[in-house]
Amino acid sequence: MLKSLFNWKVLLNLLVAIGIFVGLVWLTFRWLEYHTNHGQEIPVPNVVNKSVHDAVKILEDAGLDYEVDSAAYNPKYRPLQVLKVYPSQGSRVKDGRAIQLMVNPKSWAPVAVPDVINKYSGLAFQRLDQVGLKVGDTIFESSIQKDAVLRILFKGNSIKPGTKIPRFSVVDVVVGSGPLRNISVPNVVGLTVKEAKALIARNLFEVGLVDHEDGGNDDSDIIYYQDPAAGDTRDQGMQIDLWASKKTPAELRGKIEILNSTYRMKVDTTLPPIRYEEVPNFPDPPMNEPTPAPVSPPKKEVPKTDAAKQSTGSAKPATTNDKTKPAATTTPATDKPKAKKVII
Repeated sequence: MLKSLFNWKVLLNLLVAIGIFVGLVWLTFRWLEYHTNHGQEIPVPNVVNKSVHDAVKILEDAGLDYEVDSAAYNPKYRPLQVLKVYPSQGSRVKDGRAIQLMVNPKSWAPVAVPDVINKYSGLAFQRLDQVGLKVGDTIFESSIQKDAVLRILFKGNSIKPGTKIPRFSVVDVVVGSGPLRNISVPNVVGLTVKEAKALIARNLFEVGLVDHEDGGNDDSDIIYYQDPAAGDTRDQGMQIDLWASKKTPAELRGKIEILNSTYRMKVDTTLPPIRYEEVPNFPDPPMNEPTPAPVSPPKKEVPKTDAAKQSTGSAKPATTNDKTKPAATTTPATDKPKAKKVII
């Protein structure tokens, strides 16, 4: 058994196998050195405070790769200025190593404009401040939505909610100041429905009921009646009702008269004017005030001595002599009737 192991043929095969193994290991390490550039290191160049375009060009010339990351915007530094480098400048890295560049962005991070349209202006200003937007000018515009936000302007242009703009940007807010008063109603009779709607909108009114004679919805129909009438004064935002037909207003005089009797009030000017007379304004008596009680005159006090005497004197009964007799009525002689003489 041992003799077979020490046979020269076995030893030769063993040496060949060991030589092949060592050769493979050596070739593997040589390949790794070539692939990883083992022993070849490049110093990181100084690109801090340079623009990102110049920094990228320097790294590419040195055989290094790069990764750009944006930090929070700092107005103290130039836009797109390299603030930090990792690994730090002077460090030795292999060829092709990615160098991370921390760059100052062009401006603040963008924020979405909140939806504050048709909201109360006080709450809208608070919401804009919360997201980092500053309110510049407050522009008042006539509208039926008093104190409500109508539009948001950024650099003079209207922007929609959700639009992203740089943080801390200044925006202007258009706020409704209330409707205009006593605006003259335009005359839309004879126009198409489409033209009438556009004219009504330009005059700050709204389209109300649109009654088509044939029951359709054709904007090319002709307006033959409107309410309120042309020339009347109404406030901004009031509705104007329209009656439309494919016929001309001259062909619809009967319907126009019926509508006039309904929507146009006639004032009889033949009646004498009403005269108003002023009624004297008497002051009303005070309510819920107590009436003063009548003041009774003070009673005279009777001395006690006189009262005692009167009480003792009245104890005895009165005599008959004290009674008063009625005075006898005597008729004088002259008052008696005379006797008549009788002659026989």
